[in-house]
Amino acid sequence: MSGTAAVILALAVGTYAFRLVGPALHGRVEVPPRAQELLSAAAVVLLVALLATGALTEAGAFAGWARPAGVLVAGALAWRGAPFALVVLAAAATTAGLRAAGLG
Repeated sequence: MSGTAAVILALAVGTYAFRLVGPALHGRVEVPPRAQELLSAAAVVLLVALLATGALTEAGAFAGWARPAGVLVAGALAWRGAPFALVVLAAAATTAGLRAAGLG
């Protein structure tokens, strides 16, 4: 077995085991409320960091103004409760329009 196949197999087994631990320990282990709050905050921070790097950078450099503007439009529409299809189309149209105008 090659090294790559061994790593893939180990990750698959680890992922499956990690998924089994939740139902197996449900009700047996109690997480303190403060830890639950911190985990929720950590999830939000991670998602914001991923959004920022995806929206602002491309190949390690600034992606230009079109992409962040599209993300901003999408965020505003999602916050206002717009349908998902409208959010995606408005973000794409904003980004495409700014790139066509030379602000990409």
